Amino acid sequence: MILEHIGLNEINGPIIVLDGVDNAKYEEIVEIKLDNGSTRIGRIVEIDGDKAVIQVFEGTQGLSLNNTSTKLTGHPMQIPLSPEILGRVFDGIGRPIDGLGDIYPDIISDINGQPINPVSRVYPRNYINTGISTIDCLSTLIRGQKLPIFSGSGMKHNELAVQIVKQANVSDGGDFAIVFAAMGVKNDVAEYFRKSFEEANVMQKVVMFLNLSNDPIIERIITPRCALTAAEYLAYELGKDILVILTDMTSYAEAVREFSSSKGEIPGRKGFPGYLYSDFASIYERAGIVEGKKGSVTQIPILTMPNDDITHPIPDLTGYITEGQIALDRTLDTTGIYPPVSVLPSLSRLMKDGIGEGYTRADHQALANQLFASYSKVQDAKALASVIGEDELSPNDKLLLQFGKAFDERFVNQGYNADRTINETLDLGWELLSMLPKSELDRVSEEVLNEHYINSENK
Repeated sequence: MILEHIGLNEINGPIIVLDGVDNAKYEEIVEIKLDNGSTRIGRIVEIDGDKAVIQVFEGTQGLSLNNTSTKLTGHPMQIPLSPEILGRVFDGIGRPIDGLGDIYPDIISDINGQPINPVSRVYPRNYINTGISTIDCLSTLIRGQKLPIFSGSGMKHNELAVQIVKQANVSDGGDFAIVFAAMGVKNDVAEYFRKSFEEANVMQKVVMFLNLSNDPIIERIITPRCALTAAEYLAYELGKDILVILTDMTSYAEAVREFSSSKGEIPGRKGFPGYLYSDFASIYERAGIVEGKKGSVTQIPILTMPNDDITHPIPDLTGYITEGQIALDRTLDTTGIYPPVSVLPSLSRLMKDGIGEGYTRADHQALANQLFASYSKVQDAKALASVIGEDELSPNDKLLLQFGKAFDERFVNQGYNADRTINETLDLGWELLSMLPKSELDRVSEEVLNEHYINSENK
């Protein structure tokens, strides 16, 4: 039986408190009717006996303690889903904002998702091709993986996100689609995302969720869950391979902090609540492949590190949960290199099981190992040159500096519209390694080296 409660006990910022509530449930949605007849939506965020604490999505301005009517719906936040969500644009809580009308649902799903039995999880294998050499070769994105991008304020993570949406595909020609969720973005950034996808003619394979910076913070907290619910439907019900891009998780975490503060909770490190880790996990762990289901959900969360500090709670906790990271470098960004991916701190922990023969190419792992090793030696040579001068370096160290410069300019720096196949990327890697003497390439077997090393007369 649905009961209607008249009046409120307390209004505190975006929070209202209701007394005498029976059988209320955590996360339950409530409908709030104002004096003027308008309706707002709220969510029960805390229950203490017969007292319910409700956060109002659209804010509490105009609410009356005496005449406000509150009705419990008996269900958590839900969104309607059907195959027609592809190509559509929604707000942060799943309402269409593209002027194309409502969704006629096949199913209505709880945005909190269903827990995946760990036994039914399938180990991620096979890769997703992004067309970006530094990712495809050195930090390969594996289907079913969660691989975040660590960026900084003002860097080109938005452009990188758009490029990945434009170019990403699965190697075996499977049914591929993208769910894109933007949280706390300005109007011009939201318009940039939408316009870029339309101009690239990829909108038909994209589902967009846009939460703007002037939208309520409670929407920001719900946006990634709506996006992941749509992704799970497309993957596990329709059999598609789904790539979910979540930007910016820093805006999400700051919304969680503000929400926690409004409830009067004790703050933890940097003011974030102590449950931020488990809150992040409830989002990131919704990636994967389920036994008996054809599709997969792969995640690329993007976050901007405050003050470029990788030890900040947001990147720190994200790194604990996810399977590696792609780090962007401000020095590369300021020198005009795009994408400014910092190779050495970037890592994909599942890469080794989704590349090689049958997936990419047999020489992939050996090439990646050697590129990492040689590029790390470049940093040592640069450090030595800064002390004794470049002229005093050994011939091999001078070759390393030439290799490092060519690697940055040709391999890392590929431009916004360059879409490289995996073979083009691997061939370019061997071409650059061939600038060094064979004796310097100690991470590759003699057999692989003889097959791919490019000899020239001046060696």
